[in-house]
Amino acid sequence: MALKKLVKINKGIPFIALFLIGAIFSCKEESKAPSKMKYVSGEALGTTYHIKYFSEDNFDASTKVDSIFKTINLSMSTYQQDSDISKINHGDTSVVVDDMFKEVYELSESISRNTKGYFDPTVGNIVNAYGFGGEKVEIKLDSVKIDSMMTYVGMDKIALTSENRIKKNSPNVYLEFNSIAKGYTVDRLGIMLEKAGVNNYLVELGGELRARGKNIDNQKNWRVGIDNPQTKDRSFSTVISLKNVAMATSGNYRKFRLDSLTGKRYVHTINPLTGYSYKSDILSASVLANTCAEADAYATAFMAMGYSKALVVLEEIPGIEVYFIYDEAGTVKTYASKGFLAAGAAPKGDDTKTN
Repeated sequence: MALKKLVKINKGIPFIALFLIGAIFSCKEESKAPSKMKYVSGEALGTTYHIKYFSEDNFDASTKVDSIFKTINLSMSTYQQDSDISKINHGDTSVVVDDMFKEVYELSESISRNTKGYFDPTVGNIVNAYGFGGEKVEIKLDSVKIDSMMTYVGMDKIALTSENRIKKNSPNVYLEFNSIAKGYTVDRLGIMLEKAGVNNYLVELGGELRARGKNIDNQKNWRVGIDNPQTKDRSFSTVISLKNVAMATSGNYRKFRLDSLTGKRYVHTINPLTGYSYKSDILSASVLANTCAEADAYATAFMAMGYSKALVVLEEIPGIEVYFIYDEAGTVKTYASKGFLAAGAAPKGDDTKTN
């Protein structure tokens, strides 16, 4: 059953615009018995979604799914002009944000601190200027303009008041949650299923995933593949087994914008500390976390850091496991944390480093 599309899909610039979807939804059915799995899929937030679940009470998730997407859009979509975040960005100081907005904002603050500023939702004006955001901006980008816009970037430029209003130290501060909202939406879909008594499910939205329980049809954990960035045919670099965990993958090896005047290629990863589009030596960053919102944000931050800095910061963040595909002097290599290996991914080989 295809659900109603809640926002227009903008080719090349989806709702979540800063990174490439790297994890492909994959679940091989091995049981020959009739499947008891329920399946809901469609288009929303500028991408596609697939939900597989098992319900003893024959729960129909389709109408609830539609409602969650609509609520998320009205709260946090910079592609929707009547959303709360769009109103805030255009100077409306009367907006009282909802609980979801507050939760994403507070989580963003925490992750920004943990990543030493490499995750920063106030980088929205620069994202728009590069052509990756929710608003079309005609700006000739140069070092002077980027430096000027950077004066409005930083979590210290914005605050959430006790009345749940956003306070900015300048009207030019532009807030966007495009590097965390998709993962957060996956979490809300999963929580909806859990409240309905569903204990075994796999939710996928644009490649971001949340898994609980197992695939009842074959009595195995949910299995998903991670893209190989060296191929064009969506082959897998590795396959991972998921149980009671969320995963997000970020990369810029297929998504980029080409400047029609200069011919320069801009990748989706923006370094929020410099304001420049950044060609990271990490080709793909896959992150396991308890929530998909966390995995989503950390994957984006690791791309902006690059391989060496990401390994240092990773040591200071509990509960996060990673699988990096990275370039070292022209040679593509992989790194897997122990927790990622424990999940059945990245079999050890000569080119796979571990911590």
